[in-house]
Amino acid sequence: VQLQASGGGLVQTGGSLRLSCASSGRPSSNYDMGWFRRAPGSEREFVAAISYGGSITDYADSVKGRFTISRDHAKNTVYLQMNSLKPEDTAVYYCAAVWGRIGRITRTNYDYWGQGTQVTVSS
Repeated sequence: VQLQASGGGLVQTGGSLRLSCASSGRPSSNYDMGWFRRAPGSEREFVAAISYGGSITDYADSVKGRFTISRDHAKNTVYLQMNSLKPEDTAVYYCAAVWGRIGRITRTNYDYWGQGTQVTVSS
């Protein structure tokens, strides 16, 4: 699976962005998809995940209620809608994929990674 993230940019505090992650190669419908981010000087951290069927989602506490993950199987694309952005959301955002498992999604051990897209939130 090859992943291509896009949609990053510069936005003011309180603004919104929508990130996209397009997949190619194997059908993404068999994979759970996740978003992660890495801020300067920090470790990469989990942001959100969605199950291969789209019925299960998971969010980091820091983004819960502000970010929404979704997927469009017909387009082989996963989205991360980010609202009420804060300066601490500034980071490079990565999408990732792992073979789906029934009834659960994971925050770790993803097998495939995209190249990242920069999100900068100005105060």
